[in-house]
Amino acid sequence: MSLILKVFRDVMGIPDLRRRILITFGLLAVYRIGFHIYLPGVNITVLDQVIKALEESAGGGLLNAIRITSALTGGQLNSAMLFSLGIMPYISASIIFSLLVKVFPRLEALQKEGESGRRQINRYTRYATVVLCLIQACFVIYFLRSPQPQADLQTISYASYWWSALQVLCLTAGCLFLMWLGEKITEFGIGNGVSLIIMAGIIAQLPSAVLGMIAGIQAAPADEVPFKVLQLVGLVGLFFAVVLAVVYITKAQRRIPVQQARTVKGRKVYGGQRHYMPIKVNAAGVLPIIFAQSLIVLPSAVLGAIPGTFGTFLAGLLATGGVTYTVLYVAMIGFFTYFWVSLMFNPVEIADQMKEYGSFVPGIRPGKRTAEYLSQIISRITLTGASFLAAIALFPQLVSTSLGVDQFIAGFLGGTGILIVVGVALDLVDKVEAQLLVRHYEGFMGPGGGSGGGGGAATPPKAKASS
Repeated sequence: MSLILKVFRDVMGIPDLRRRILITFGLLAVYRIGFHIYLPGVNITVLDQVIKALEESAGGGLLNAIRITSALTGGQLNSAMLFSLGIMPYISASIIFSLLVKVFPRLEALQKEGESGRRQINRYTRYATVVLCLIQACFVIYFLRSPQPQADLQTISYASYWWSALQVLCLTAGCLFLMWLGEKITEFGIGNGVSLIIMAGIIAQLPSAVLGMIAGIQAAPADEVPFKVLQLVGLVGLFFAVVLAVVYITKAQRRIPVQQARTVKGRKVYGGQRHYMPIKVNAAGVLPIIFAQSLIVLPSAVLGAIPGTFGTFLAGLLATGGVTYTVLYVAMIGFFTYFWVSLMFNPVEIADQMKEYGSFVPGIRPGKRTAEYLSQIISRITLTGASFLAAIALFPQLVSTSLGVDQFIAGFLGGTGILIVVGVALDLVDKVEAQLLVRHYEGFMGPGGGSGGGGGAATPPKAKASS
């Protein structure tokens, strides 16, 4: 505890770092203020009645799915707020262009041009964000304009299409403002602004989940209260266990030794040093789960719209928790994990670069044999990462089914949310620790600990040289 207090004193004692942290928290506070501003023309009282009617009816499952999706996007799709779309349109556009850069040679050449090429790709990403915002905003407004059968109420006070156009523009402007806010956090704050916005949106849902469980304990009969309290304590323990497991896998990596060729010029010896090529176990991050969730929800929604018993039967096959759903979900996570890693990590290209710069893996011939060796290692590590992602994605479903916990509450015990929060938190800690080590302060892990290595005055060990 004394070490943690000392680190926080060191952090707040550095003017530049203190200013960046305060700017980050200030801009995140502005982001949360936007969720208290309703869209023009929305009947707030009726909207609350509709949401309450959905929770009490069969639409509660749909509402839970929308709330979970909203938490992962940094938005609030189950309401009519200015920031209801969150930052997800920008994230989707960024992912799309990350894939297109690897597919289209022209975009890949543009990215290799340096800063000017990256600025051009960022400009294309912003244009695509506007298009995605307009499309998603139209769906949100269409849902709000349609009468709700559970409550037989209209959430939009004015049925004019001009009002609908104004609401679509407000939702689009809100998303673009969040995109700008994320860029400003990255520039003047600390950490990645867009990632911090998503993390803040996920954490903001946590108090409501805890309060919901406490309200359930208070409303339970007297003979069930001890069981409910024990269940709450067990869920808290599971939460910390899952966080530890996610941190362990997120930081885990395979270090491949790489030897640099030694050259002799006159009486001086150059090179001959050994370093390591780190390959992360979970190199794909959270993207495979996002892709799998998006693709598995779409067919179930389409099949559910087919009239008759046949459509109901097909939709039942893809119902959440079913055998077909679980098998397809796991298969999609595995496929997208291998797909993303294959796009971002090319063993042939890396082997060619190592050969060009005179580096090699000890015991492996440069060139084709090195590429085969790297491909074999990546394939095995990716299998471990895909298995971990599948387990963490199915864990909330398992908890909800076995313990009878609400799906929204169980979502905080695994899945995409916990991966995003842990990943962003670790990145933020690394950035703060790097600022401390530059100024010769000890990091969060103390001397000799953490990814940073220890105190700022520590020096790397000298490489052994042989004549």
